[in-house]
Amino acid sequence: MQKLSEDESYELVISESGAKLTAPNPLGVLHGLQTFLQLVETTTNGFAVPVVTIKDRPRFAWRGLLIDVGRHFIPLDVLKRNLDGMAGVKMNVLHWHLYDNEGFRVESKRFPKLQEAGSAGQYYTQAEIREFVAYAHDRGIRIVPEFEMPGHSRSLFAGYPELASGPGPYKIEPGGVDAVMDPTREETYKFIDKLIEEMAKLFPDDYFHIGGDEVNGSQWDANPKIQAFIHSHGMKSNQDLQAYFNQRLQKILNKHHKIMMGWDEVMHPNLPKSVVVQSWRGQQSLATAAQQGYRSLLSFGYYLDLIWPASRHYAVDPMSGAAASLNPEEKNRIIGGEACMWSEWVTPENIDSRIWPRNAAIAERLWSSPEEQDPDSMYTRLDKLSRQLEWLGLTHRSFMGPAFYRMAGTIDIAALRSLAEVVEPVKDYTRMNSLKTAWDFRSPLNRLVDIALPESDEARRLRDAVQTYIGSGYKDKAAEGQIRTRLAAWRDNDARLHPLLEQSFLLNELAPLSEDLSALGTAGLFALDYIDKSTPSPNSWRAQQLALVEQAKTPKADLLLMVVEPVQQLIERSAGHPQAP
Repeated sequence: MQKLSEDESYELVISESGAKLTAPNPLGVLHGLQTFLQLVETTTNGFAVPVVTIKDRPRFAWRGLLIDVGRHFIPLDVLKRNLDGMAGVKMNVLHWHLYDNEGFRVESKRFPKLQEAGSAGQYYTQAEIREFVAYAHDRGIRIVPEFEMPGHSRSLFAGYPELASGPGPYKIEPGGVDAVMDPTREETYKFIDKLIEEMAKLFPDDYFHIGGDEVNGSQWDANPKIQAFIHSHGMKSNQDLQAYFNQRLQKILNKHHKIMMGWDEVMHPNLPKSVVVQSWRGQQSLATAAQQGYRSLLSFGYYLDLIWPASRHYAVDPMSGAAASLNPEEKNRIIGGEACMWSEWVTPENIDSRIWPRNAAIAERLWSSPEEQDPDSMYTRLDKLSRQLEWLGLTHRSFMGPAFYRMAGTIDIAALRSLAEVVEPVKDYTRMNSLKTAWDFRSPLNRLVDIALPESDEARRLRDAVQTYIGSGYKDKAAEGQIRTRLAAWRDNDARLHPLLEQSFLLNELAPLSEDLSALGTAGLFALDYIDKSTPSPNSWRAQQLALVEQAKTPKADLLLMVVEPVQQLIERSAGHPQAP
């Protein structure tokens, strides 16, 4: 198996007569081959690559992607094509979050009720896991499993309720209690010991993630026996009890030759410094872990499920913020970072689009020099790489067509696609927080918010064209032409889309969004006319349009209309003799 400390460097020398790839080991060879493939161009005389010499090595040893299969089960064929994508951008760790409250996804022969009662029939057999680990290994990717302990364990208690701190009952259903293991019972540790012994044979990597985050202490607080245990052992809080649990857990993992990993909450003075801390809380927490002697990696800022643009992820660096002031020895303890794809809102159909191509921006941040900071340059490379990722079998764009056909119930989906191209799902946890009832992991994710891409290329291109137009002193006719073409298409799109909205229950919630887009197209065209004629727009008209802009900024159907701000710029610039900045 690959180790964390492997030399992944390579040298690629391409001359007019041939190409030579040199590396200390096969990992460097794999990375060099990916670079070579990215250089290949199709020309009139055949395939060609530039004459170039590249000496390359990763900045960080740990360049990971977490995929959560607990909330929603993701089949292995989908995971495999994501491994292919990871290899394409030189990521080397898949962090496999294998169970959560909503499902336990691994076959256990020793404790069969784990999958029988906790998976609704959706789990990976041990034979499938071995084959998947080998598939990843052939691509230079390590598989690090996560078995969440002591919290987020309702699916485990569905089969083994005696391990829980509360009475239950425990079922795989929405709105259930966020149950926690009972750390005071010796039977808990005997169970964990046997389970880890079995799982360690499936996952040969040195590292084993135990979660440890967001432990809900309400069950511990309500259990007199657990409270008595805390007081009798001189503990002051639930945090001390969790540290006791983690100490016991670390010894079990050490017995089975595994290095323990956990989220920020596992940090405690009583925990050995061999534990690796994964920070979801921020760079201050990352730096604190390094100062306390722990090796650590950053996930804060790399949560793909928050639907941030690639540029925002790209701007996050593990060595910035609080980590920048660490001494050299402490900095060496920061081993890399990990993108995270939590699966509350993903399905096998849309998961590729939630990961790619934005994950490639994070991969570059973890591989390349920190001086690489230009978002425009990044997007130029990302657009090209996105197409190459599709050649590897990823479906982050191609999945949209079949989804649109299904939603519309007709083959004429052009107007629906036009709307979808200028919207993005709401950000952060807005969608979860706006739910009027408990989140239901069984709900079909079949709305436009589940299909629309996390980042609108059309909106970005409009923003760029508007900036070019303004920057030219309103003289760049090519940029103006691009803007007018887009605005006219959006102005007319509502009339084309309306029949579809009326005939499909999956689409009728989009009517206000479509009307806003049409109104923005109209307003933007009028603003351009005023600018072209150097005629100030009337104050009353401008006030009316800016009120429309504010209305269009409001999320509708859990979607954001992403062309609002550049249209607002045009409206504002139409006031009185516009001048370039």
